[in-house]
Amino acid sequence: MRDYTKIEAWRLADNLTVAIYARTRLFPREELYGLTSQLRRAASSVPANIVEGSARGTKRDYLHFLYIARASLLETQYFIHLAGRLQYLSETETTALQAQTKQTFACLHGLVIAVEREADN
Repeated sequence: MRDYTKIEAWRLADNLTVAIYARTRLFPREELYGLTSQLRRAASSVPANIVEGSARGTKRDYLHFLYIARASLLETQYFIHLAGRLQYLSETETTALQAQTKQTFACLHGLVIAVEREADN
């Protein structure tokens, strides 16, 4: 079992999730069960899947959860885009969250590639 708190991709994803929660507090009330929930669930799925994967016994199982985390991160990116288009986020907030998402994606993608190499050996 890996210590997920030492995984940089997890740290970045965790920080992104906290930022998403902070910014969605101001979304319209009628979006509570719509976009607010969708965005929060997609964002929190990223670090949660890294944690779950890190507890798995094989590299292949770990990879499976990293792939899910990566897909959830892209889903998060779309919901940030949508929230910006709907003007629930300012242009500055949208840009900042998108930058945070891209940084997280780059780190997570690097982790995926490293684990894929290990799994192939």
